[in-house]
Amino acid sequence: MKRRLFVATTISSALAACAPIGTALNNNAAFHKLLGSTQGLTHAAIGTRGLAKEYRERDISAQFPIDSLPTPVDSRYVDLARNGFRDYKLIVDGAVQRRGVFPMAMLERMCNSTQITRHDCVEGWSVVAKWSGIRVSSILDLVQPRSDARYVVFHCLDKDDQGTPYYESLDLHQARHPQAILAMRMNNAPIPIEHGAPVRLKVPTQLGYKSAKWVGRIEVVGSFANIYAGGGGYWEDQGYEWYAGI
Repeated sequence: MKRRLFVATTISSALAACAPIGTALNNNAAFHKLLGSTQGLTHAAIGTRGLAKEYRERDISAQFPIDSLPTPVDSRYVDLARNGFRDYKLIVDGAVQRRGVFPMAMLERMCNSTQITRHDCVEGWSVVAKWSGIRVSSILDLVQPRSDARYVVFHCLDKDDQGTPYYESLDLHQARHPQAILAMRMNNAPIPIEHGAPVRLKVPTQLGYKSAKWVGRIEVVGSFANIYAGGGGYWEDQGYEWYAGI
């Protein structure tokens, strides 16, 4: 069991998009078949039972690399940023009993969960940062997912050069993990624009690409098969592992 879990996480780390070996593996169908074979086991073994290690203030890293799609530049985001995101509203809809609309002022009042955890990038680097925000479970409790709901999809405001938006997903159990938060503060200050302001997902039990930046809408669904390419996330649509547990 330990060996297979090690293989699962080691394989994920090898998928560094900027490294030659990562490029070769990304284009290797047999490799992705092997990766997929470990995913269910890793999810079943780790699930939502484990907690990511929490650190002290003195452990916070001096720098946090910027590694993502380009910062949103469309007029909607620029206007939001210009007035300090006061007009931002988080929409939560889909397979829910009550559609939720959460203005910025309401989100700030709900911001009561803090953690100092490590961010592990698939490219091989790690940093420690302090995050404050709202547990995703608190949002789900307010909108009440229906009985047919299985996944929580985070639609983001950033896009790649072809105009494809970034998105990520968690199943309901992952989304209710006590350390899965919608972060609004980073290292005792509002999250900088380049790190996902005003709201980003933070899931320290999974690789960094799961912690989507610039979250604009949350959709609760029964399946993500018909969302974009059906992999459950921007990078997953390109062959990366969906669970991506650490």
